[in-house]
Amino acid sequence: MPDPHRRVLVAADMESYSRRNNVLQHRAQLAFRRIMDDATTAVGLNRVDWQIQQGGDGELAVLPAGTSERTVAARLAPVADQLLREHNQGLATEAKVRLRLAVHQGLVHLDGANGFPSDAVVHVCRLVDSPQLKQALRTFTGANVALIVSDSLYREVIEHYGDLRPDQFAQVRAEIPDKGFSAAAWIYVPGENAAGAPTQAHSSPAPTTSPEVPVSQSFSGITTHGPTQFGNHNTMRNSDG
Repeated sequence: MPDPHRRVLVAADMESYSRRNNVLQHRAQLAFRRIMDDATTAVGLNRVDWQIQQGGDGELAVLPAGTSERTVAARLAPVADQLLREHNQGLATEAKVRLRLAVHQGLVHLDGANGFPSDAVVHVCRLVDSPQLKQALRTFTGANVALIVSDSLYREVIEHYGDLRPDQFAQVRAEIPDKGFSAAAWIYVPGENAAGAPTQAHSSPAPTTSPEVPVSQSFSGITTHGPTQFGNHNTMRNSDG
């Protein structure tokens, strides 16, 4: 088996994609592709070199060797937010495009038979679909992008370089219980102070229970339009974003 390669990973999903009708899904896909192309160009990244695995409501991208973690983690979300603000102006609520972005880095096998075998790939996909990130986008209704970065990326990039204010990142425990996923992460919302948001945007609050009525929680996996393979044979099917 060939050696894995260390890469920057970006996962992106559109909010509430599956609730749209066919026409609005088609328009949202066009807008998503244009916004991602324009945002990456604006920050000096070349999407032509990205290895992209598409889903109807978003994508998983493995970036080329030598890509600046600093640029991806600190500049992509604010630029995408600005572009989406312009795109969404005057649109009906159901037609607006809002994004969840996740950034991580790690070892990836680039020659997988059906995707990219990698714990890091699974990790970034779980981050972008975490209820904590979804809640952040719901909390800040005026925002168009919510970003989540892995704990390692925050410690190595955000804390050291100050391109974005570290004190405006909310530390969370990103959790998807039915996938057995739980990881420290950090959420940033351009133009907002995520660290000062209500508690429910920071963590998964414990459910209110009584002895007679047990409470269970179930969260969906990675959202895609149609079945898609990510990482270690994790098949993702369409669900509400």
